[in-house]
Amino acid sequence: MHPMGEHETHLQNDWLHSRWMTVMLWVVPWIIIIWTAHTTALLQMIGWAFGFTVMGLACWINARQCGRRHCFFTGPVFLLAALASLLYGFQILPLGHDGWGWIAGVAAGVCLMACCGFEAWFGKYFPPHASNS
Repeated sequence: MHPMGEHETHLQNDWLHSRWMTVMLWVVPWIIIIWTAHTTALLQMIGWAFGFTVMGLACWINARQCGRRHCFFTGPVFLLAALASLLYGFQILPLGHDGWGWIAGVAAGVCLMACCGFEAWFGKYFPPHASNS
């Protein structure tokens, strides 16, 4: 029996490799964000802050446990989008009339660039750190 290869270790620890986790941690939050974009300002603020927080934390944890390249970028961006949603919803962050569009556009743009750009060019996973043994 041989030790698990690097690729298998990444896949085993990658939440995006599981359909169930992908749907619950990324698809459902995007659905909430899209759905609440057409509701009241309060529901939009709550829905967007919640959705972006779920995705941001999921990306952050996924990046740490499996080294998924795009999660290192999308995690912080989604968490900043959650904060921006709260601040814009409370009228603290002056993003103008189309602030929601800016928040969604930056988050979606970074997500697409990281998923379709960085991973296509550099691979899905960062190489594991060398141990100090």
